[in-house]
Amino acid sequence: MGATLALIAAFMFALAATLQQRGALELGGVGSASSLLKLLSRPMWLVGTLVLFGGYILQAAALDRGRLSIIQPLLVTTVVFALPLGYFLTSQVVGRREIVGAGVILAGLALFTYFADPAGGNENAPGSEWAVVIVLIVVVCGAMLVFGGRSDASAGTRAAVYGTVAGILFGLSASLTKPTLEYLHEGVDELLSHWEGYALAVAGLLGFVLQQVSLGTGKLAPSVATVSVANPIVGIAIGTLLLDERWSRPGWHILLGVVGLVLALVGAVVISIASERRKTQPATAPD
Repeated sequence: MGATLALIAAFMFALAATLQQRGALELGGVGSASSLLKLLSRPMWLVGTLVLFGGYILQAAALDRGRLSIIQPLLVTTVVFALPLGYFLTSQVVGRREIVGAGVILAGLALFTYFADPAGGNENAPGSEWAVVIVLIVVVCGAMLVFGGRSDASAGTRAAVYGTVAGILFGLSASLTKPTLEYLHEGVDELLSHWEGYALAVAGLLGFVLQQVSLGTGKLAPSVATVSVANPIVGIAIGTLLLDERWSRPGWHILLGVVGLVLALVGAVVISIASERRKTQPATAPD
């Protein structure tokens, strides 16, 4: 059930990204606070935002029923769903490389879900360990935002950088969903008395804003691909290092699971690179 909910959430994330991008493109891009506020007047963007929050709810339900290390990688399928949606809704070009990349993602996830069997683990970790992880994430995200904010950065670079930072923050918020849901099961008062829920809200909101900036560049594939890659990497790292989730199958099963995960992430990168190369081709072609 957890895996099924994760796949439905991935589809909703892809649909939301496509609809939000369409709304952002109507404004000519998103790069300032004023343009972000103007998105509120775009019906297409608002519908995409509602779909996005529906995806968050399904993701939380999936995390409540499954391990972080298995649910988060399944969200890489977001980039696969984004290809046909982008083709039909925002006139994105889908070529052979994108199709091959999507096939690699699906094959890799099939290997991962079959041979990887995360088990055990905890719902939460000591506050001191969370503090170290959060500080590290803040430093990494800050450095990337400085790099992506350069005046000479291309649209594809900005989409990739802001998408990566958004994916990192989404991975953090997904990881904080585990303890937040645990407190929620005990009651709202218990939830409000702990910091995890507030940190989840902050990380999720910042990730949401940065994803809008990434989508506003007009480059759907790099934006969705980087979010879909960074999100599971952070989720797996936190699930393994902080929550003590372990792959229960020994030996070559673990190796094939790792190979499958790497293939899925490589497929997402292939889609991103193919999109960026296609963007530069018309400029060098004769009229």
